[in-house]
Amino acid sequence: MGPLEIRAGIFWVGVNDRTTDLFEGLWPLPYGVSYNAYLVVGEKVALIDSVKSCYAEELLGNIAQVLDPARIDYLVVNHMEPDHSGALPLLGRVAADAEILAAPSALPMLTRFYGLTEQVRAVRDGETLDLGGKTLSFHHIPFVHWPETMATYERTERVLFSGDAFGGFRTLDGALFADEVDFGLYEGEALRYFSNIVGMQSQAVLRAIDKLQTLPLEVIAPAHGLIWRKDPRRIVELYRRWAQNEGEPGVALIFGSMYGETRRMAEAVAQGVREAGLPVSALDASRVHVSFLIQEAWRYQGLILGGPTYDTGIFPPVEQLLRLLERKRLRNRVVGLFGSYGWHGGAKKKLEEKVRELGWELVESLEFAGAPTPEDLRRGRALGRAVAERVAQGVRHA
Repeated sequence: MGPLEIRAGIFWVGVNDRTTDLFEGLWPLPYGVSYNAYLVVGEKVALIDSVKSCYAEELLGNIAQVLDPARIDYLVVNHMEPDHSGALPLLGRVAADAEILAAPSALPMLTRFYGLTEQVRAVRDGETLDLGGKTLSFHHIPFVHWPETMATYERTERVLFSGDAFGGFRTLDGALFADEVDFGLYEGEALRYFSNIVGMQSQAVLRAIDKLQTLPLEVIAPAHGLIWRKDPRRIVELYRRWAQNEGEPGVALIFGSMYGETRRMAEAVAQGVREAGLPVSALDASRVHVSFLIQEAWRYQGLILGGPTYDTGIFPPVEQLLRLLERKRLRNRVVGLFGSYGWHGGAKKKLEEKVRELGWELVESLEFAGAPTPEDLRRGRALGRAVAERVAQGVRHA
């Protein structure tokens, strides 16, 4: 995609990345990701954010279609992560007189990452910058999702360049704006981005929302994903709900199975959830990347986990999910558990201990030996119904 004007004198000059397999070396990108950079043109020129170093030349080419990159007066660094700052060394050489502006805590990072110490200035929280016809203000929002993160606001066009806040995975496929696409294709990737990348810092996200909502917003332009020019509060409210751990009424059923017996129980549990009238997303933890497991656990209020005892403990793919959900600080979940064993149990007890540690509400748990009997499967359906009914009860009373 070439540069596109999103408001008068404000241009998207970013890049679609369709070749990186793993974001941060961890999270799959089946639909790619965009790195959004923005050119703000007044009497002076500011570039807000950049791209990964391997796309620096493409970024320069996009800028050159709007103006000579050497004209850039300011390089604004909302976030130091290299997918947003990697082009800075090349930009500094091309725009030799440009001043780099960043939050105070970013300055040591500029030195460590790129050896940049000259023409670098820290901007205060709330500080303004007159570009002549355009005015920027800088708003520190630490830990969304690194400590040096800030957002930049352009006052004349009321555009918020929000950095990693309000972003999502998935490339921009010929359209920049959320109102131009079927947002249903993007919402899941926005949730996966939130839960995988910034969910751990949910309290910081809520503080940032409270801080930024005082600004009169007409456009939200994040560093990844769609730009919001109509109803920008929609993505803010989604982020608020996700940060408050307000799951949708439904159940994420995540299980592992070695020889198919625990899978049979999972099918019965899923049937019970459906009998109670709630949606269920059933995922095999051995075959679905943990990135998507985290997404579904974040999506729904109900969470049912199951797996066989393995080495006297929790089945490893399910255990890995629990460790990451603990690290991501997922809260407020209504939980059911089921386990199986061949010669000795243990998974069910350890699952219960972990649920108590995480502060989740445990509705019911069960365990069976060998292959599930018809009575075991009946109990599994009852477990699914019980969790779903508890979720529905909480929604009604909310």
